[in-house]
Amino acid sequence: MKSRKLVPVVSGFLLLSGFAAFIRVTPVPQPAPKPNIILIMADDLGYSDLASYGSSHVKTPNIDALSQRGVRFTQAYVTAPICSPSRAGLITGRYQQRFGYEFLPHNAVDPRQLPEEGRRLLEEHGKRVGNIPEPIADLTAFNRIPKGLPAEEVSLAELLKPAGYKTAFIGKWHLGAQDGFFPDQHGFDYSYYFQGGGSRYVDTQHEADYVNKRLPWCLTDLVMWRKREGESALREGRTMVDDTGYLTFSLADKATRFIADNRQNPFFLLLSLNAPHDPFQAPKRYVDRIQNEQDTVERIYYAMIEALDDAVGQVVKQVNSAGLGQNTLIVFISDNGGAAYTRATDNAPLRGGKMSHFEGGIAVPFFINYPAAFSGVKTYDQPVSSLDIFATIAAVTQTKLPADRRYDGVNLLPFVLGRNTARPHDTFFWRSGYSKAFRKGDWKLYLNERNKKVLLFNLANDRSEQTDLSGTNPAKLLELRQELERWEKQEMRAPRWQNSNNCTIQVRGEDYYFPI
Repeated sequence: MKSRKLVPVVSGFLLLSGFAAFIRVTPVPQPAPKPNIILIMADDLGYSDLASYGSSHVKTPNIDALSQRGVRFTQAYVTAPICSPSRAGLITGRYQQRFGYEFLPHNAVDPRQLPEEGRRLLEEHGKRVGNIPEPIADLTAFNRIPKGLPAEEVSLAELLKPAGYKTAFIGKWHLGAQDGFFPDQHGFDYSYYFQGGGSRYVDTQHEADYVNKRLPWCLTDLVMWRKREGESALREGRTMVDDTGYLTFSLADKATRFIADNRQNPFFLLLSLNAPHDPFQAPKRYVDRIQNEQDTVERIYYAMIEALDDAVGQVVKQVNSAGLGQNTLIVFISDNGGAAYTRATDNAPLRGGKMSHFEGGIAVPFFINYPAAFSGVKTYDQPVSSLDIFATIAAVTQTKLPADRRYDGVNLLPFVLGRNTARPHDTFFWRSGYSKAFRKGDWKLYLNERNKKVLLFNLANDRSEQTDLSGTNPAKLLELRQELERWEKQEMRAPRWQNSNNCTIQVRGEDYYFPI
């Protein structure tokens, strides 16, 4: 940490009328400045999509450099294999099932209410990608349910504002799109964002400057290529704005401006970049940089990741240029595993991807950079959780956690600095309706009630989840199932709203259902 400033206090006596003055100076310690906090979240960035996590296709020097005077985690989990519930857990430090945030917060679409062409496209797309509507008895009542981050939950911004922090949210929100769920209603002083699950990177295709690729096999292709309107419209505060830049860089520009404007006071910035989530659009100059891949889909995907890396580099450069590097905690994480259904990534060597509770859907890249605490490069191999970010930030800023609720994360610094040699967690829970998982120690239970799948893995020697041990270890299987059931019954509440669709995700040639 920085040394404390000394402020002189004058005492003694002064001889008037021009005589000599006798002064004694007593140093009084000044509190160290509060650390700045920057939380950067990528969208659908897979476990093996960065150079530092094994990718040979991309160069990501800026993100990888966060382990310089920081730490890179090799077993970092998020709380859901899909974006919105995962974000709800991260921003509150609590399993989102504690407050019923289990599925995506969108209204259901009734095909009967669509024009004929809309119904045809929706049905054709659903058949092609295996998107099966969930029967909803009363669609009108379902659509009236408020869906988003509940007002009674304390966000990271609401935790830090009373401690004197200026707060900003920039990027993908996806925590509700109605009154009561705007970023400013959850503690953010400044916001520049879109409300929903995705947005075009540029609203027009500009063929000379950008390379665009439709993915007709992709779950979200129809939605992501719509013009920016509704939940994909960009807003500054409550006002819709027109942004003609490439969105990854526009968001980085807003972030650097916020840092520059608030360099004199402590700030909390949550920069939620939507890359590399589809739609697949990248500046042509970035696509041209990818020389070792001929497949167009993968080239654009890798180009989007390199643009993401440059955006992170721009933010870090601004922090250092402002003289804030030593006293700024930077966290980088993805909201869930890579979307293997795009056919651009596969999360290898992990099994599965987004919308599955296999390792590829819930294990993500994760860095903490904090020069005030770290002097070199560190890798941490014990399993940790995105829920730990909340508790770590509270500890670093010396902010007390609210005492009226249970928090599920821990302060990671004592563990990664070697002051505590125990595991930060012994258990991890996941539930998205009928798709569930539970890890205890090195054992992991995978359960998909709709697929009638019950699998057991030992991750210590089978991180890729190749070998199902449920038949040879019935006692361990029963132990994990009972503990998962206890967690569901005693710790969690029922979902505030039901899922509106069931998606079919292919994992190693086999179809698995997943509710959204």
